[in-house]
Amino acid sequence: MNSIRALIFNSNLTKTEQVIGDFVLDNLGDACFMTSTDIAVHLGVSEASVIRFAKKLGYSGFMEFQKTIRSCYQKEKNQISASLDIPAERLKKSRQQEDKNYISNYAAIVQNNLTSALVNNKWETYEKAIDLILGSQNKYILGTRANMGLAADCYVLLKRIIPGVIITNTSAASVIDNLSDIKKEDCLIAFSFPRYSELDRVAMEMAKDAGARIILVTDRHSAPLASYAEVIFTVDIDSNDYFNSFVAGYFIIEILCVGMSRRLGNVHEEKLKHIDHYLDMLRIY
Repeated sequence: MNSIRALIFNSNLTKTEQVIGDFVLDNLGDACFMTSTDIAVHLGVSEASVIRFAKKLGYSGFMEFQKTIRSCYQKEKNQISASLDIPAERLKKSRQQEDKNYISNYAAIVQNNLTSALVNNKWETYEKAIDLILGSQNKYILGTRANMGLAADCYVLLKRIIPGVIITNTSAASVIDNLSDIKKEDCLIAFSFPRYSELDRVAMEMAKDAGARIILVTDRHSAPLASYAEVIFTVDIDSNDYFNSFVAGYFIIEILCVGMSRRLGNVHEEKLKHIDHYLDMLRIY
């Protein structure tokens, strides 16, 4: 799947061809059994556009491309897409699979997810996000329910190197309370994956109304909250059991922090020393 994703990502596609590529990536299980005519009718494009798309990727025609995506689909049947977002249903499906090699199978899925973070997101996207974060007065971090771990990790890492980092999930106040002072000089870094939260949507609406700039880490560009964001990172979160795997999401956070650290140079060294001085008193490391 990631080889196909990389091929589509790195090809110089027209807007119509990109629509076809996005459809294939988001609907691999259906696309691999559809003819070029089926895809054209479904997307409202010409069959010639579908064939040109396949040739643009280096295939002799659509049938050769279809063989490749069918092979990818067969290899991925053992993983459970995040589109199946009810844990009980995911668990039921996982029990239908062969699990003698569950460790290596899961490792392969996680590796694919991690690769998606590299393939889906250009260097310029990271740089734009870093510019936005460093240029903002306050940096609000949003992630609810299963996404809270991503938000917490992002908060801890950013808090150690830059000022004005605020997490919106606290025991004393709601997300809305913590976002009540957000303004156009600020930014919001949000993590949103299936099952998408209505609270996240309202929080994004609040930030947008305030004029704040928004960075979103999600699973696809057509995700419900994507329309609110100025910068979007997409990663796969597939697994072979009842939960989503967020390894690729953590990778995005860490790369952003690496980029910021390089950009800041030694500016944040004194802050790290200051924190460590008091942590050392408590013997917390």
